[in-house]
This record gives sequence, C-alpha cells and structure tokens, in this order.
Amino acid sequence: MTRSSIPAGLGALALVAVAVPAGVSFAGTERPAAESRPATTQADSAAAETPKVPPALAPPPGHVVHAVLKARGVQVYGCQSGAWALIEPAASLTGVTVRPVKRTTALHFRGPSWQSDQDGSLVEGNREGVLQVPSDNPDSIPQLRIAAKTTRGDGVFGKVTYIQRLDTVGGVAPRKACTGSATTAVPYRAVYRFFVAKG
Repeated sequence: MTRSSIPAGLGALALVAVAVPAGVSFAGTERPAAESRPATTQADSAAAETPKVPPALAPPPGHVVHAVLKARGVQVYGCQSGAWALIEPAASLTGVTVRPVKRTTALHFRGPSWQSDQDGSLVEGNREGVLQVPSDNPDSIPQLRIAAKTTRGDGVFGKVTYIQRLDTVGGVAPRKACTGSATTAVPYRAVYRFFVAKG
C-alpha cells in the first residue's frame, strides 16, 4: 500500500458512495444542470464564492489562492481501545482553479492527500503543525490550515504550499463507545482552498 493510493476496502468503497451528482448543491437545493449553464459562468461563479476564513488560518504572506473545491464525503473512524479514532477521510471534490479559471475535480484520502483525477498531480499535507479553529456549524469537524509536505506532478496540485479546510459540516466521530475492530463512516462537507507561492 502506498501513501498516495487509496487503501483497499472501506476507503475505496466510501469514495464510490460519495460521488456528487452534477448540479446538486451541498445545501440540498437543486441548481440548473451544468450543461444548461456556460462553462465560464459556472467556473467564475464557483471562484467568486469566498468562504469566511478565520484569521488564524490565513497562510503566511506571499501565498495566493490557486484553487477552491467543495468536498462531499465521509470521515472514516475505527475503534481503538473502546473509542473512535480517525482512520482517513474519503471525499470527492469539485471546483475551479483561479488563474486560469478552469473546472477541476479531485479525490481526498489518507495522508491527508488530495489527488487530481484529471492530471494525476498530488499534494500531501504535513500532519505536524496543523492549525485548527472550531467550525461555525455545531457538531462539525474543525476548520484547518495544513502546510504541504510533498507534491507530485505539474498539474493542479503540483505547486501547492498550503491547504485550508473551511465551512465544515458534519464528520464528527460518534460519541458512543465502540468495541472490537468496528469501523464507521460519518458524512461531512467542506470547502478546501489550495494556495501556491506568489510568483
């Protein structure tokens, strides 16, 4: 098993289960299908949606937003010593790059890693020094700022320096105790912003 691949079993099954139909917003309201809107209008609209960013999660000066993607998926937990512990996220992401404005899709999985399913580029976050702020939504996983640890490829994630996880909804581990080697997948949504060094 490599760190850049999705582990077999639960993680891979969860990714299949969380595919986001085109034209469905995370609020559960229907929007016109992508085909009925011009691609540039759709991309410009997505790029213009700026989530509220806690000041503590701002990247250092000299880094600019490169891509904004909405995620829908699950946080996978496993039972360890009678309590739930995070195993991995499993989510599909859709959004746009900023310059140039271009629609993009990706997968999010163990690492934490994000990989483009269009160009194969990948960024893996550094687990050390992650900054977190509580979500504005009750019973939701925290908002984060993660520094990139490694990148691969020349595509959308090839030069990413920082990642923000914002506007989180859901994903919190069950409060009840667990037994044995049980696993569970808790649905969540979030907005991820990817930064690159200002060139």
